[in-house]
Amino acid sequence: MYAVIKLQGHQYIVSEWTELNVDNLSQKEWEKLTIEEVLAVFDEAGTTVKVGTPFVKWAKVEATVWTTQKWEKVDVLKFKRKTRYFRKRGFRPTETILTIKSIVA
Repeated sequence: MYAVIKLQGHQYIVSEWTELNVDNLSQKEWEKLTIEEVLAVFDEAGTTVKVGTPFVKWAKVEATVWTTQKWEKVDVLKFKRKTRYFRKRGFRPTETILTIKSIVA
């Protein structure tokens, strides 16, 4: 079973027992998380599809916060030619890894 969820303004397609990398959540490790903003639920073959308006009623996705870590470094580059202007900055945003436990529809 698959589900399309909305989390922090992004949409993700998830299935049971998969890992999902999302932007940083203010949750502790091994804390349970219930996502009730489910946009659609469907099976592997695609024969039964439930689409919400905007969310599917009585559907939820249960997840566990695995860990919080840093992403790869993102380089920000500013450059203007012929004026010797060059700036290079970078940062490492944090991410949260979720493990999807179950999809209840």
